[in-house]
Amino acid sequence: MRWISPALVFLTLSCLFGCTANADQRAVAAVRTLRASVVLLTMHLPAKNPTVDAYDEGFGTGIIVASGIWGSDILTVAHVVHRATDVRVRLDDGRTSRATLISQNSDRDLALVRVYLPNLPVALLGSSTDLHSEIAREVGVLGYPIPDEFHDQHLGRATSFVAGRLSAIRRGALEIMIPIVPGESGGPVFFLNNAEIIGIAQSRFGDEHSIGLAIPSDVAREYLHAVDAEHGF
Repeated sequence: MRWISPALVFLTLSCLFGCTANADQRAVAAVRTLRASVVLLTMHLPAKNPTVDAYDEGFGTGIIVASGIWGSDILTVAHVVHRATDVRVRLDDGRTSRATLISQNSDRDLALVRVYLPNLPVALLGSSTDLHSEIAREVGVLGYPIPDEFHDQHLGRATSFVAGRLSAIRRGALEIMIPIVPGESGGPVFFLNNAEIIGIAQSRFGDEHSIGLAIPSDVAREYLHAVDAEHGF
């Protein structure tokens, strides 16, 4: 049997535990950086059973992408706010505000809503270029999963975090090994080590709920350049 130096074992274990601790700290820092810019969207949707209900409640997640004395613009996915009325935004600090739908693009499944709350924390979109070389990197999603269920169970509404890995670059989409739960659509998909947003959580893949899909951040940036250039895009 080959003799292994106790010092080498100690150094190896120290590295393993140290690397894990550092990775955890970076993930915590990434979530802390982004959480204040992630909002809950609530709205009224056409009732599935109009003879019984005046409307259905809808939920989604949004990202504050621009803010100033004029107010704040929030990026989300178009299918969340499609045909929505009485759209409201709930901030991470608990404040709420009515929101105005500024733009929606069904082809790109992106939308922009505005609230007249000034100088809110803004999340910066990173680059989704050349992500083929980043396959298997750890990513996270922040959002509000099934907020009505948590509310009904008296558990409150809070931003949730889930982690997985970037698993594939599809045509016009990022595949992630994270199930996108209803309510999380519109939230940021980001690298855990540096909080760089590389995508917008869109949906889960058909009946295979363990696979999530996200809109690449470069697509979102192009959309914002077309509809919100006055605020720096």
